[in-house]
Amino acid sequence: MPLLEHLVELRNRLLKSVIAIILLFFIFFAFKEHLYAFLVQPLADILEERGGTRRMIFTALHEAFFTYIKVSFWTALFVAFPFVAAQFWRFVAPGLYGNEKKALLPYLILSPILFFLGGALVYYFIFPLAWQFFISFETIGSPGTLPVQLEPKVSEYLSLVMRLIFAFGLSFQLPIVLTLLARAGLTTSQSLAAKRKYAVVFSFIGAAIITPPDVISQVGLAIPIIVLYEVSIIAVRAVERKRKGLDDDEEEITEETDFNLT
Repeated sequence: MPLLEHLVELRNRLLKSVIAIILLFFIFFAFKEHLYAFLVQPLADILEERGGTRRMIFTALHEAFFTYIKVSFWTALFVAFPFVAAQFWRFVAPGLYGNEKKALLPYLILSPILFFLGGALVYYFIFPLAWQFFISFETIGSPGTLPVQLEPKVSEYLSLVMRLIFAFGLSFQLPIVLTLLARAGLTTSQSLAAKRKYAVVFSFIGAAIITPPDVISQVGLAIPIIVLYEVSIIAVRAVERKRKGLDDDEEEITEETDFNLT
């Protein structure tokens, strides 16, 4: 295809992806309260255990409205990701050889699965522990002092939740990234294993930067990254063994061909 036709095809794929996201946005906006309630549920469960009447607040007239818009938009992005990935696949697939298609397709399938696994980990395991840690700083108060009580803002809570979900979801893409780099010949299992100690250090540094300043969230993100790094080394070794097997087969075929010609 000429370059112009490629650009037209890319525009059409992008347009379909944008339309899908917009349609899903309006659908999810109709259920915005339910979506936000789902995100708030881990905090609500902990506050209910502590007793008393609790609430979430917003201090600007537009804050709750724009928070619901953000919830609907991010949910639409999550749900539309497989469709967007399919559009990307349909754009690049015609230009790939058969072996390249077989190599790339599993990663397009695994990427959203790993992202949702990371989101599930932070929602069902990290959130309860982190919220319990933050709420522990509440004080009842005593004569001459005022109590310190949590009254979370809806926008700040959403920003924190989405930040953690994205941090864990993107971190779970590590095996895919490293395996693709190995397929491209940019890294090897030996080099990854040799840099293991640096990976551990950078895992904790990265977790400290992108998570709230509490030990639970930082350790909860750093440990899965380290585990995924080890999984990546195993995956890269599997890629190398497969590549070595293919090279050996090609070498045998070449030797047989040369022998027959002789």
